[in-house]
Amino acid sequence: MTTHDTTKLIDSISMPILSAEKFAEVAGLPLGVVKAQMDRRLLPCLKIGKRRFVNMEALRKLAGEQ
Repeated sequence: MTTHDTTKLIDSISMPILSAEKFAEVAGLPLGVVKAQMDRRLLPCLKIGKRRFVNMEALRKLAGEQ
């Protein structure tokens, strides 16, 4: 997936946060890859209770800076 395609994907998602499972499904990535990127802080995440979610608003901002 090219950077342009990734930016279009990020912009097409209207939810402010997504579960790791849903983000993996939408992005076409294995769940393990998404969780590893969250662990390494390559994907911005938000913790609510014991669960972590991909912060789509922060990801949009990062994509806009690229």
